[in-house]
Amino acid sequence: MGEEMYGKHEKEKEGELYALLHISPQASDEEIRKAYRQWAQVYHPDKYQSLQMKDIATENFQKIREAYEILSDAHKRQIYDIYGMEGLTSGLELGPRLKTPEEIREEFERVKQRREEEKFAAHVRPSGSFLANLSLPQLLNGYSLIKGMAMASEVQSHVSKKDTIVLSGNLAVTGESGGGAATAMLRHQASSVSSIEIVASAGLRSLVGFQTSRHLSLHSTGTLGLSVSLKDGSLNLSNTWTRQLSEVSSGNIQLVLGTDPTIAVGWQRKEEKNSAAGELKFGPTIFGASGHYTHHFSPKSHGRIGGRIGSTALEFEVGGGRRISDYSTLRMFCTLGVQGIFWRIELHRGSQKLIVPVLLSRALNPFVATAALIFPSSLYAFLKVCIIKPYYHRREERKTLEKRKMTLAQVLEGKAAAENAQTLLHNVSMRKKDKQAARGGLVITEAIYGNLKGHRKSVEEPVLDIENELPPPTLDVTIPLNFLVDDSGQLKLHEGIKKSGIMGFCDPCPGEPKQLKVSYSYQGHEYEVVVDDYSGLEIPQENHRRSGAFS
Repeated sequence: MGEEMYGKHEKEKEGELYALLHISPQASDEEIRKAYRQWAQVYHPDKYQSLQMKDIATENFQKIREAYEILSDAHKRQIYDIYGMEGLTSGLELGPRLKTPEEIREEFERVKQRREEEKFAAHVRPSGSFLANLSLPQLLNGYSLIKGMAMASEVQSHVSKKDTIVLSGNLAVTGESGGGAATAMLRHQASSVSSIEIVASAGLRSLVGFQTSRHLSLHSTGTLGLSVSLKDGSLNLSNTWTRQLSEVSSGNIQLVLGTDPTIAVGWQRKEEKNSAAGELKFGPTIFGASGHYTHHFSPKSHGRIGGRIGSTALEFEVGGGRRISDYSTLRMFCTLGVQGIFWRIELHRGSQKLIVPVLLSRALNPFVATAALIFPSSLYAFLKVCIIKPYYHRREERKTLEKRKMTLAQVLEGKAAAENAQTLLHNVSMRKKDKQAARGGLVITEAIYGNLKGHRKSVEEPVLDIENELPPPTLDVTIPLNFLVDDSGQLKLHEGIKKSGIMGFCDPCPGEPKQLKVSYSYQGHEYEVVVDDYSGLEIPQENHRRSGAFS
């Protein structure tokens, strides 16, 4: 799956060769030759007498010819379709032994793997957490606000392709007592379907043990673990069976035998916007059930409800979180239970966590419970509307404008090349437009390509002075689209191809989302449509018609 997604990404990134010739990625050899001849009639340098026009034609003709040479060659086209221009420039052999896409993919992956292996040995992944347990009743009684603290840290390091060492430690302090532990683990990937872990721990729970996992079938995994306590010599044996129930759900059963035997049954379900999990656990001295449900309101925010009931807990939890940067997420939960009313604040940044539980009341006071539930959401709504959203809005605007300043030379060069290409298309485009207008056919009255939202904002309400120094994040592409209208009065842009590669187009805002807005007339009516950068477009269509608009 990873290779397929990688190939798809590169194909979209480099699909401009198909856009240059205005053909589908599934085009036949004959369609490629026909498209090349059509564009050659417009851009061949011998058609122009003016030295300036000849230079413009030469530059664009070279692009057309390069696209044709690659797409008309079976081997080169296979490589380009899988990995784009990177595949053609990465040293892949184009000899007779590379005959299938599978062979090309394998060769490219070998080149890629050699680069990754150079960094593999030095690949280290640290993670950690810090917990500060606060108590408001304790503070009000004249004692310290901090009830306890705990911290944990872990480092994983690959010592070879199949072996990983994990070193971890934790320390906890509550009141005047505390403790800690240090653990070392060696994980060995025995095969593609099985692994072995050997672990040793010193501290409050000194033990040695091992664990082995194996894929029992395509959808099920079994795990067996055995540990021995170094304090009393007691044995603990655990067995876990996990099975994929569907594409979005899985279940597991765990059996633990030893000083505190238990059996647990769990279930998890994860979809694009929702996820849920639940567990039942039973033993001679313990029983309980827990579950939670999470809903993602957007890629940046989510809400969650959960609860636990059993011999050691009875509580209900509600809360949510929001991603505040590319690497950081802030979460807050309110918990009501037999142990009291709590807030829990979490800050996740990368693989690091800061967790702050705050005890608000030891008793289930209705007034405190209501305030604990309402106050955080009200405060968040206020901060979001009055502070957070305006701040991030201004920050994103500044980042966008700074990015535009950095890519200014690239954009100006691209727009100049697009204008030159449109100059050569102009005469033919106007003839096609007049011909369509005379018979009531398809006429493109206006076409704008780029960041349409940014374009409207820069026109209506400029935010910073530096914006006035920058070109708009859009490009007028009316001429090339009128040129692409065929004799039958139809225009088709192929799906999956970035439109900036079309002749007469360019990328007017690198790194920003782009759309194409087309206004056109057809048989005395006005139409308008907006499509995303990689979306296909076929016009005319009745559902594009402006209500109440007539010519």
